[in-house]
Amino acid sequence: MKKIINAPGDIVPEMIAGLAASYPQYLKQIPDTTAVVRNDAAFKQHKKVGVISGGGSGHEPLHAGYVGQGMLDAAVAGQVFTSPTPDQIYAAIKEVDQGAGVLMIV
Repeated sequence: MKKIINAPGDIVPEMIAGLAASYPQYLKQIPDTTAVVRNDAAFKQHKKVGVISGGGSGHEPLHAGYVGQGMLDAAVAGQVFTSPTPDQIYAAIKEVDQGAGVLMIV
Protein backbone atom coordinates (compact mmCIF):
# COMPACT_ATOMS: atom_id res chain seq x y z
CA MET A 1 0.00 0.00 0.00
CA LYS A 2 1.39 3.38 -1.02
CA LYS A 3 -1.28 5.71 0.35
CA ILE A 4 -4.60 5.87 2.16
CA ILE A 5 -7.27 7.81 0.29
CA ASN A 6 -10.95 7.49 1.08
CA ALA A 7 -12.11 9.55 -1.91
CA PRO A 8 -9.93 11.76 -4.14
CA GLY A 9 -12.24 14.77 -3.73
CA ASP A 10 -12.06 14.55 0.06
CA ILE A 11 -8.28 14.49 0.48
CA VAL A 12 -7.82 18.13 1.51
CA PRO A 13 -10.92 18.51 3.73
CA GLU A 14 -10.03 15.27 5.55
CA MET A 15 -6.41 16.37 5.94
CA ILE A 16 -7.44 19.73 7.46
CA ALA A 17 -9.97 18.05 9.77
CA GLY A 18 -7.29 15.57 10.82
CA LEU A 19 -4.76 18.30 11.62
CA ALA A 20 -7.30 20.21 13.70
CA ALA A 21 -8.38 17.04 15.52
CA SER A 22 -4.76 16.03 16.18
CA TYR A 23 -3.72 19.42 17.59
CA PRO A 24 -6.84 21.01 19.15
CA GLN A 25 -4.69 22.99 21.57
CA TYR A 26 -3.10 24.80 18.60
CA LEU A 27 -5.52 24.64 15.64
CA LYS A 28 -9.22 25.11 14.96
CA GLN A 29 -10.81 24.45 11.57
CA ILE A 30 -13.00 27.21 10.19
CA PRO A 31 -16.34 25.45 9.54
CA ASP A 32 -17.11 24.53 5.94
CA THR A 33 -13.62 25.52 4.73
CA THR A 34 -10.18 24.05 4.29
CA ALA A 35 -8.68 26.68 6.58
CA VAL A 36 -7.29 26.52 10.11
CA VAL A 37 -6.76 29.30 12.65
CA ARG A 38 -4.91 29.57 15.94
CA ASN A 39 -6.82 28.10 18.84
CA ASP A 40 -5.06 29.69 21.81
CA ALA A 41 -6.55 32.22 24.20
CA ALA A 42 -3.82 34.81 23.58
CA PHE A 43 -4.79 35.03 19.92
CA LYS A 44 -7.94 37.11 20.52
CA GLN A 45 -6.58 39.13 23.46
CA HIS A 46 -4.20 41.31 21.48
CA LYS A 47 -5.37 43.71 18.79
CA LYS A 48 -2.80 43.05 16.09
CA VAL A 49 -2.46 42.64 12.37
CA GLY A 50 -3.62 39.15 11.41
CA VAL A 51 -1.29 37.07 9.24
CA ILE A 52 -2.63 34.49 6.78
CA SER A 53 -0.82 32.25 4.33
CA GLY A 54 -1.95 29.46 2.08
CA GLY A 55 -1.80 27.87 -1.30
CA GLY A 56 -2.28 24.58 -3.06
CA SER A 57 -2.13 21.35 -1.11
CA GLY A 58 0.27 18.52 -1.81
CA HIS A 59 3.26 19.52 0.30
CA GLU A 60 1.79 19.24 3.79
CA PRO A 61 1.94 20.37 6.46
CA LEU A 62 3.32 23.37 4.58
CA HIS A 63 1.17 26.36 5.54
CA ALA A 64 -0.88 24.83 8.37
CA GLY A 65 2.35 23.74 10.04
CA TYR A 66 3.28 27.38 10.60
CA VAL A 67 0.07 28.41 12.39
CA GLY A 68 0.79 29.32 15.99
CA GLN A 69 2.00 31.95 18.42
CA GLY A 70 4.61 34.21 16.81
CA MET A 71 3.86 32.79 13.36
CA LEU A 72 0.74 32.62 11.18
CA ASP A 73 -2.73 33.28 12.56
CA ALA A 74 -4.41 31.21 9.85
CA ALA A 75 -3.64 29.02 6.87
CA VAL A 76 -5.91 28.34 3.89
CA ALA A 77 -5.41 25.20 1.82
CA GLY A 78 -6.58 24.83 -1.75
CA GLN A 79 -7.13 21.52 -3.47
CA VAL A 80 -4.01 19.62 -4.60
CA PHE A 81 -1.79 22.03 -6.59
CA THR A 82 -4.65 24.57 -6.74
CA SER A 83 -5.05 27.90 -4.97
CA PRO A 84 -7.70 28.25 -2.26
CA THR A 85 -11.02 29.72 -3.33
CA PRO A 86 -11.87 33.38 -2.62
CA ASP A 87 -14.63 32.24 -0.23
CA GLN A 88 -12.14 30.21 1.84
CA ILE A 89 -9.67 33.10 1.95
CA TYR A 90 -12.43 35.53 2.95
CA ALA A 91 -13.56 33.20 5.77
CA ALA A 92 -9.99 33.19 7.13
CA ILE A 93 -9.79 36.99 6.86
CA LYS A 94 -13.00 37.40 8.87
CA GLU A 95 -11.71 34.96 11.49
CA VAL A 96 -8.38 36.73 12.13
CA ASP A 97 -9.36 40.38 11.59
CA GLN A 98 -9.22 42.20 14.93
CA GLY A 99 -9.53 45.70 13.48
CA ALA A 100 -5.83 46.28 12.83
CA GLY A 101 -5.78 44.82 9.32
CA VAL A 102 -4.78 41.49 7.80
CA LEU A 103 -1.62 40.59 5.89
CA MET A 104 -2.23 37.84 3.34
CA ILE A 105 0.53 35.77 1.80
CA VAL A 106 -1.47 33.43 -0.43
